[in-house]
Parts: sequence; C-alpha cells; structure tokens
Amino acid sequence: MAFPLSSATLSHKFSFNVSIPSFTSKQSFLSTHLPIPLTSPRPLRPIFSKNPILEFTDRLDVPTMACIPTQDHGPRKVESIIAAILIFVQISSPLPIVAWDSMSISPAKAVLYSPDTKVPRTGELALRKAIPANTNMKAIQDSLEEISYLLRIPQRKPYGTMEGNVKKSLKIAMDEKESILATLPPDLKEKGSTLYASLIDGKGGLQALLQCIKDKDPDKVSVGLASSLDTVAELELLQAPGLSFLLPEQYLKYPRLVGRGIIEFTIEKGDGSSFSPEAGGESRKTATIQVVIDGYSTPLTSGNFAKLVIDGAYDGAKLNLINQAILSDNKNIGYSLPLEIMPSGQFEPLYRTTLNVQDGELPVLPLSVYGAVAMAHSETSDEYSSPFQFFFYLYDKRSAGLGGLSFDEGQFSVFGYTTAGRETLSQIKTGDIIRSAKLVEGRDRLILPEES
Repeated sequence: MAFPLSSATLSHKFSFNVSIPSFTSKQSFLSTHLPIPLTSPRPLRPIFSKNPILEFTDRLDVPTMACIPTQDHGPRKVESIIAAILIFVQISSPLPIVAWDSMSISPAKAVLYSPDTKVPRTGELALRKAIPANTNMKAIQDSLEEISYLLRIPQRKPYGTMEGNVKKSLKIAMDEKESILATLPPDLKEKGSTLYASLIDGKGGLQALLQCIKDKDPDKVSVGLASSLDTVAELELLQAPGLSFLLPEQYLKYPRLVGRGIIEFTIEKGDGSSFSPEAGGESRKTATIQVVIDGYSTPLTSGNFAKLVIDGAYDGAKLNLINQAILSDNKNIGYSLPLEIMPSGQFEPLYRTTLNVQDGELPVLPLSVYGAVAMAHSETSDEYSSPFQFFFYLYDKRSAGLGGLSFDEGQFSVFGYTTAGRETLSQIKTGDIIRSAKLVEGRDRLILPEES
C-alpha cells in the first residue's frame, strides 16, 4: 500500500525508527527501504508498521569526526559513538550483520509477502479472484496463484515450493471431488465433470503442470500454469451462477447484473486517421476493445452499464484523454447511482463508502490495473457514481504510490477490465469516438426492475 515515507529534517542530530516485520530479514529490509537522503524534510516512517518484532528509537549525537572528545568521556561514550557510526554506515551502504541470518526467510516467502502481491496486476487475475466459488476450488486457485509470484524470482526458481503447491492442489481436487461437483447446477454437471477431469489429467492440467515443474523449465511452467488457472476459473464460473448475497431493498429498483457480461466497443479515430496495424496486418480505421464486466462484485454498476449499452446510449460518444484515464462524455440521465465497492475478504459490496487503503482496505476489483473500467464520480457527491460517464484507467506504476497502488485506489466503482484490445488504449486520443458498444454476452444475467 502507499504509505507516506517521511522524515524530520536531519542535521547532525537525527532519530530513526526501524520496524522489521516477521517475514522480512533485517538485512534485506534495511537495504531495501531505508536508504533515504539525509536531507529529506519529512519524518521517516517504516513501510511495514503492523506486527513489528523489533523496534528501536534512539537519539544519537553525531558531531564531526574532528570534534569527537575521546579523552574527557568514558568508554561508554566512545562505544555509543562507534555504534552510531556503524548504524549510519549500515543505513547508507548496507552491509551484512552477523547473527541476523537466523531471522532471514526463503526468497519464495519474501516474494509472497511483498506488498505487490496483495493486489492483482492483470484484469484476468482480478476477475478470477472475484468469482464467488466453492471454498475447495478457491483453495486450489490460491495455491496455484502463488506459483505465478514465485516465477518472478530471478535466477534460481524455488521449484520445490512450486511442486508442493501443485501437489497440494491435486490433493484437494481429488479428496474433495464430490464436494466440488456437488455445487454445480444440475444442467451444468456434465460440463463441470468434463472440466474437472481436464483439470486433473488434461493436457493443460495439474499433472502436466507438475511435470513441467520437475523439468525446471520456467517458460513451460508459465504456460501450464495459465492453462490450469483458466480451467479453474471456468469451473468456478459454473459453480457461481448468481449473486451470493442479497441486495439492500432500496437498490432493487436498479438494473442489476447477476454474473459476468462482455461488452464490445468499436472505436473510431475522430480526426480520420488510422489505428496502428495489428501484427502482420494493415492500418485500421476502427479498433475493437472487449471488456468483461463483473456483476458478482458490482451488480448495480454493471447492471446499469449493461442496460445503457443495450439502449445504445454510448453509440457516438466522444472520448477524452485526461492524465491516466480515457473518459467518456457525460450525460444527465435523471437518476443517481450509489458508489459500489466490494472489499477484499467481504461477501457483499459497500455502498456510498470509499475504502481506506492505508488501513489495509483493498477492493476485490482494484483500480491499479492497466485497462480497468470504472464509473466517474457524480458531480454532486463522491458517495455516488455518475450513472453515465465511465473511464478506462491507464495504470502506470511510475505514477503510483508505494506498493504499486494508485493514489485513487478504493475511491471509484471499478466494474470490469479490458481483456482484449488493450494495445488500442494507448492509441486513443481526445476526440476519438465510440462508434458502437454492444453487450455480446450476459443478456440472460441482466435483471431489469420490471422483471424482478
């Protein structure tokens, strides 16, 4: 998360507070997070502040070396000065410290506990995590998702840990077969059984993934993992045909999407120019973008958007490039739409309430993903979304806070992600036009007020 990293002006006297979490070795913490210029005008705070196992604060007098009085002070004064110098050197140029290796942990666990792993970094991953599926399937998914983080470790990959994760997933899948298949609707049991068999022994299944890991080929592991996770997501979607919570009564008047939908946008250049050609193709007068909208986490926002698409409300709408967002035109359509955000670990969305990411609140559908789709705020109150104006978010880690989170994380109703045509987003300029927007999948999951 984006914590302020601040500190009081440092002169010849300075104080510092180091907090080392249980999952981080002292050496790596100091070398990664504390090389701060001594001219920083703000107080220094540790990035990780929860559950510290070591915290020390000491005010040290460090005059220039020419003024150190060694004759008029006892050994303790000399020792404190030497200690201060050693600590200063360790901060500015990190060195290994004896006896700290006992607290170090494996690179695999260090990666898993990194702040960057708390928030999905792709739309596909965010959408997988948002499916309200069987708990056994979620356990399989979580174990496999960890492998994608472990693959980021440079040089020597922790293949032993990866193998353990796949074996854990296999054991759950085989031991809990009846429980997994029992949650499928009767008309989907045959399809679900086929997917289950593919997950275990299929070409892109867990057994094949296990062999890729034993071969220690990271490219094959990556491909096999993606295939297994796709199968897991397909099976989870069969298990979650509707909402897992009840909407507040006051919101039953709104259209709602009880599942997933796919919107297809056709974009046209406003100045008559062309989009860059696709690989091996020719320049294009129009480009297509597909967005998956998620009614499991944002049923009202997704339902309202799907209804407007069906009505043709966005056909001909102009787009505007503003900072890190591609914003649609606004239109007053006569009603308000409450801000709707599903917090991680919760079973229903919050309404008219933003999240405080500095307190650890993170959304199921994060904004900090390139191609995230969200509703703009209402012109009258941040507790409401605009019922019409939406934007594509062009996430850039270079403009994000610590932990890679957008500074606006948890402030908007994110309801979907660009899953096809992401390369087109960088080519869209102010004045370009949405030639058409169509709901190509999910009409059967859209419930209109008169239908409820």
